[in-house]
Amino acid sequence: MQSLWMLVASFLFAIMGVCVKLASNYYSTSEIVLCRGLIGVIFIFGLIRVRGGTLRTPFPRDHLIRGGVGVISLWMWFYSFSLLPIATATTLNYMSSIWIAVMLFVAGWWQGNKKFEWGLAGTVALSFIGVALLMRPSLNAEQLLGGAISLASGVLSALVYLQVRKLGLLGEPEYRVVFYFSATGVLAGLVGSVIAGRVPLWHSHSATGILLVVMIGLTATLAQIAMTRAYRLGNTLVTANLQYTGIVFSSLFGVLIWDDAPGWMGWVGMVIILASGMLATYRNQRKSQSAAKNVPKVDPIATEV
Repeated sequence: MQSLWMLVASFLFAIMGVCVKLASNYYSTSEIVLCRGLIGVIFIFGLIRVRGGTLRTPFPRDHLIRGGVGVISLWMWFYSFSLLPIATATTLNYMSSIWIAVMLFVAGWWQGNKKFEWGLAGTVALSFIGVALLMRPSLNAEQLLGGAISLASGVLSALVYLQVRKLGLLGEPEYRVVFYFSATGVLAGLVGSVIAGRVPLWHSHSATGILLVVMIGLTATLAQIAMTRAYRLGNTLVTANLQYTGIVFSSLFGVLIWDDAPGWMGWVGMVIILASGMLATYRNQRKSQSAAKNVPKVDPIATEV
């Protein structure tokens, strides 16, 4: 189920990316961020009214960290698109999975834990090789600032994913985590519009533009819920590795919509990403089965005695 949730999230994020690219012809980045968050807030609030639940949380500080760092990372990534080719910006941002592995290693070393999952970390690195083959990033001296910004965005994204897992382990439901992140996005979109000297959404609209921002909000919200559940339920490195499948989905959409064929190196990269994801899932499943076999069985009769 962990693999399924992350695959669903990656697919929905890919659809969101297509809609963002198309919506950029109608709305500014600030307006897209604002609409994405606003629709998420409305969707989650309606879900709570229908199915029950509460927005009260005993962990406001953790939500503030998740929302604040997440929005900063999102803005840095979007800004890097204006300084870098999209392939380079995407590849550097998707190094977040590598940073997750590094952070887990450093945390384990600091705590004296010698049992780092080198096999799963290797599958993450293998997926990044596939990403590099697929996206074929390039960077020259004039793009160093953009590269640094995109790279920093990936580091912050890694912190966000670890914070999402922490909230899940603390018992926070997915809808509450997504709600507060969406609310932070609304504030960020408003602030961005004010800084740019524009009143958000105060201009003419079209049916196509409205449909696109609604799709952005819905797919982003559902993807965030699926991603949060994946990080809460499953192994962190396996989930981080499966996140790379989002690039495969995005590339396939590029072929179908814009006839942007990746070439033979791109197809090889896709195969490597998918193979790495399956290998990580297989290794994690074998580890779980082995752990289950080593759990001592309790004799019910002996327990009663």
